[in-house]
Amino acid sequence: MANIKKIVLTGGPCAGKTTALVRIIEHFNSLGFKVFTVPEVPTLYSLGGWNYLTPNRRLYYEGERAILETQLALENHFLRMAEVCTKPVLIVCDRGTMDISAYMKPEEWEDITAKAGTNSNQLRERYDAILHLVSAADGAEQFYTTATNSTRYEKADEEGLRLARELDKKVVKAWMGHPHLRIINNHDDFENKMNRVIREISNVLGLPQRVTEERKYIVEITGQLPETVDSEILQTYLVSEPGTEVRLRRRSWKNGKVVNVHNTKKRTGPGEQIETERQVENALYESLLQQADPYRQSISKLRQSFIWKGQCFELDTYRGPLEGLVILETKGITDAENVNFPPFIRVKKEITGNKEYYNYNLALKR
Repeated sequence: MANIKKIVLTGGPCAGKTTALVRIIEHFNSLGFKVFTVPEVPTLYSLGGWNYLTPNRRLYYEGERAILETQLALENHFLRMAEVCTKPVLIVCDRGTMDISAYMKPEEWEDITAKAGTNSNQLRERYDAILHLVSAADGAEQFYTTATNSTRYEKADEEGLRLARELDKKVVKAWMGHPHLRIINNHDDFENKMNRVIREISNVLGLPQRVTEERKYIVEITGQLPETVDSEILQTYLVSEPGTEVRLRRRSWKNGKVVNVHNTKKRTGPGEQIETERQVENALYESLLQQADPYRQSISKLRQSFIWKGQCFELDTYRGPLEGLVILETKGITDAENVNFPPFIRVKKEITGNKEYYNYNLALKR
């Protein structure tokens, strides 16, 4: 059976998904992968005459239920084809099952998933990675357009931009809890956004990647944070061979969702590494803790994730022995780009590339 990876390419309105899909197909086909793309199911139904803005709630409900059932069936059919391929396979879903929940009331979503014999946790686990492209309505408004999608209801005016931003955040929230959710920023240069997509997929496929440093800053919070997605993180480093870093992370959210991830980074050459990660069940997590590095303490921190002006940030407030340390990390902003620092954050010191502040070193017992 072929080695198969399945990812979701999602995002808010006018995020660049169509262009990204073309780049993905071309790039990974050239590397010897068989690439399948599962079409965007909601668009199929919209083109067929269904409208999620219909005032007929029964029609709305039946439409969303049909979209979920069709999405599941299509993915299963593509998976069966992938299983008989002789080359490694990449299945790219143009939106995934959890996107549907962003358009529904929680109780309606629970009802249609139950009728389909599944739930939100099981649906997230269908995929190896989720790549969320931030809508141009947030930080790249000059590029926002409805011309590329005749079924888009969020028009290019102030109200449409506001709706697009809200929808973008709802889609992100729907996927929270997936261990490999990556948010792809808007960039000064659209090419950088596309390159980040290729880089993140290459990481999922286990291809060697150039080591890149996310930009990090020691900061002070000076005002009210916007809407954030909060999670508690407990990070433990395991005993490993030289040149390899093994991390065990437990991440929990207010809704009771808990995800354990085993992550390995291995240097393969000057400036290159292979990074792999897998989700592990609670029993295996507890077992792996027996391999904890005795020279390092576990790191505990509150992570608050948010998007500001089209750029994704993670704000880590450390607990325990590291209490008082607050680090802001940008996600996917290149060295040549400006960081759109929020007004409620005061930067005290940039620590990008400063090994003293790597979590691996912060964990050292002193």
